[in-house]
Amino acid sequence: MLRCRLLGHRYRFFSVGNSLEWRCARGCGAEGSKKYASAQDADRYARAFDLEDRADLGRRAPLVGLFPLRLWRALRSRRQQS
Repeated sequence: MLRCRLLGHRYRFFSVGNSLEWRCARGCGAEGSKKYASAQDADRYARAFDLEDRADLGRRAPLVGLFPLRLWRALRSRRQQS
């Protein structure tokens, strides 16, 4: 799928028994799984990995790809404080 090639996969994580499973939400067919010792461990990892941080995108932007967004947010917050 072109969107996954350009933007990367958008994995969703969930647990089934003692297995952690993931699947691309864009429907490209990318998926996988990993077994854990207990169902509680698999559920804990699924909840931890299945978070979307879209609200914090500019605040914690990576330095390489989204550096201009980080600069823009820093300048905007500095202006609002003045």
